[in-house]
Amino acid sequence: MTPSYTKNPKLRRFLFLAAATIQGLCLTLFIWDVAAELKKPDFMTLVEAISVLGLLISVVITLREYRRMLARNSHVERKLDAATGAFAAMMDDQFGRWGLTAAERDVALMSVKGLSVSDIAGLRKTAPGTVKAQSAAIYRKAGVSNRAEMISVLIEDLIDGVPLP
Repeated sequence: MTPSYTKNPKLRRFLFLAAATIQGLCLTLFIWDVAAELKKPDFMTLVEAISVLGLLISVVITLREYRRMLARNSHVERKLDAATGAFAAMMDDQFGRWGLTAAERDVALMSVKGLSVSDIAGLRKTAPGTVKAQSAAIYRKAGVSNRAEMISVLIEDLIDGVPLP
């Protein structure tokens, strides 16, 4: 199960930066401690100096990778937004080609989103029988026999221009 804090990007960023700040403070304390011991170096001072160097390198790598991850996440979100917009525009275009009425478009969109007949009826404040009749009209106009086939046609239209590997 995913912790709830990972769903909030601002909180996730804050927690990461807080952890990085704590690492930085610990690193500063270790550097100060090792610097004080360098006046009388021994084997343990050398081990501590190498440990501090390792910690410094890990903090730098962690911060660099975090920045790269944020940039990649932003890039993926932009592409997802574009794909979502493209899918919505393609569905609207297809609904127009099928000659759906405004009410049928609403029902079709809610069907694609996975809502049940009773959920659609509740949201549209109509009887479930009305939604069933509108769904039947949508399927007839689309040349399909059920919701799964309608979604399949929409997905095929979306990926029609995507070349096969």
